Amino acid sequence: MIQAGIIGVTGYTGAELIRLLYSHPKVNIKRVASRSNKDCQIFENHSHLFKVIDMVDEGLDNPEKFVEGLDVVFLALPHGTASEIVAKIKGKVKIIDLSADFRLRDLDIYEEWYGVKHSCPEYFKDAVYGLPELYREDIKDTDLIANPGCYPTSIILGLYPLLKNKMIVEGAVIADSKSGVSGAGKKAADHTHYPEINENFYAYNLGKHRHTPEIKQELVAASGLENLQVIFSPHLLPMTRGILSTIYVDLNENYSIEDLYKLYDDFYDNEFFVRVRKDKLPQTKLVSASNFCDIGLVKAGEGNKLIVVSAIDNLIKGASGQAVQNMNLMFGLPEKTGIDFLPVYP
Repeated sequence: MIQAGIIGVTGYTGAELIRLLYSHPKVNIKRVASRSNKDCQIFENHSHLFKVIDMVDEGLDNPEKFVEGLDVVFLALPHGTASEIVAKIKGKVKIIDLSADFRLRDLDIYEEWYGVKHSCPEYFKDAVYGLPELYREDIKDTDLIANPGCYPTSIILGLYPLLKNKMIVEGAVIADSKSGVSGAGKKAADHTHYPEINENFYAYNLGKHRHTPEIKQELVAASGLENLQVIFSPHLLPMTRGILSTIYVDLNENYSIEDLYKLYDDFYDNEFFVRVRKDKLPQTKLVSASNFCDIGLVKAGEGNKLIVVSAIDNLIKGASGQAVQNMNLMFGLPEKTGIDFLPVYP
């Protein structure tokens, strides 16, 4: 059995990690910890775990001691805090970091967008970007995974076949994304207060969302188009979970929709968690509580414009499910192990 620890168990991603790992046939959750609930029973913060998870939050006083006897540790912590922990435990255990601290390959860009000095720049370039459909072999051989952001996962998977095959013109990629409120985290805030979000729908952080450089980094790496622009517009929806991204690109030829679907079918043919949909456009409900990413394509008018639609569950494929998918690869397990469940419907 893989002995696992989770640091950062008070939020939604931590709760989902507990749920997924509890049912994983090859994992034993040995220890859990957080910054704020030391010595508390886990079910005191997550009531749905009552009579199921009988564990005490060990706190973060001594990360080095926490990882003793562990094979892997998941960090579900805010940016800045996660890298402080990595600095203390790197080399002692395999690490899957769900924060943004190791996702970017340029330290200056990280510090500019996140407004903090990185706690362990010596490990910055050691991390592998944990999108299995792109970096599967690298993930198998690393001890530090930078789990991707939720919005970037939906956008990168939606565009990657086009970019890898150099089928778009160098210009602006427009990604219009909508997320459920769980993407804003569990901590109470005015903008997620029920009277504010209910029967409401709004854009936020236009032109300055911190996932923008992460999206651009991977799109440029795939395409080689150094001058590619990413216009990313996130929105908050009055629903609990899910992300729907509608992405607009200009193709460099007038490809038929049949050829485009064949391209996507061929590219993702062996990817269990990516479903190319011809039957209907992706919907958040059709991937809810699952590790699937659904992708659909629509030609716009008679020109070379293409609309790509992708849907994921922000807490599963966008966070904790993808983290478990990465863990499976790191330990040589079948990639679907413990996460090949169907979406919750209706």
